[in-house]
Amino acid sequence: MKKLLFLASGLFVALTTSAQGPSCCDQPVADVSNDMALLASNRSFVMLHEEPLPFTFHSAAGEMVKFKTPDGQEANGFLLKAPKETNKWLFVYQEWWGLNDYIKQEAEKLYNDLKDVNVLAVDMYDGKVATTREEASKLVQVPRERLGAIMQGAIAYVGPQAQIASVGWCFGGGMSLQSAILAGKQTVGCVIYYGQPEKNVEKLKTLNTDVLGIFGAKDSGIPPATVAEFEKNMKEAGKDIAIKMYDAPHAFANPSNPGFNKEATADAYQITLNYLKTHLKV
Repeated sequence: MKKLLFLASGLFVALTTSAQGPSCCDQPVADVSNDMALLASNRSFVMLHEEPLPFTFHSAAGEMVKFKTPDGQEANGFLLKAPKETNKWLFVYQEWWGLNDYIKQEAEKLYNDLKDVNVLAVDMYDGKVATTREEASKLVQVPRERLGAIMQGAIAYVGPQAQIASVGWCFGGGMSLQSAILAGKQTVGCVIYYGQPEKNVEKLKTLNTDVLGIFGAKDSGIPPATVAEFEKNMKEAGKDIAIKMYDAPHAFANPSNPGFNKEATADAYQITLNYLKTHLKV
């Protein structure tokens, strides 16, 4: 039986997972790849990221939730629950700035356009949000075990019957792929926007889905050579991948970026939406 607990502040909702199968806390903590942490030590990569413009988003449908993680802690997410009961879920993964209002807005846009799909924007920074490059380059150094624990907690939160697709940008692009690997047979789709790909072919072999990769030809952080290597590794793993390359730099689809490319973003969004509708069967 699901139980909702409303705190006095009205901000968080805690949901037990006992009725959804084994608790996440019965599992060993996963160790996921985070090559973005290494990239963040490179000053030129850090400078690729224009600092986000101020923005406040007031959600019409979402709320912050808490869920347990197998390292004995809790994690947060921004939840948009489908009007009708469904096991279809989309996990949204933040850029390296954190779960800010831009990500919440994008999560709600996907929620409105997909319809009949639950959307959970997973907070990978435990409530911290960066507004400067320097802050982001420090926050992205989350221990790999903690990243894995947060993902495991999110997967347990939605339950063993959930069909999960994922999407993310930059740091979140890499996390989208790691999440897809970690969710195993529950994974039905994965979209990566200019994120660091997994290089371990053996891990890629465990993917239960094909992958949609969206990248910028002018991205010196995740350059075309990295994308080509990813394609080769996916082929070696026996997995399908579709790549869409835009004549654009890193983070071109980020509306908080002063260098935001509106045309490329709109095209990429439509491709992403079509992919997610097909894979989530909505």
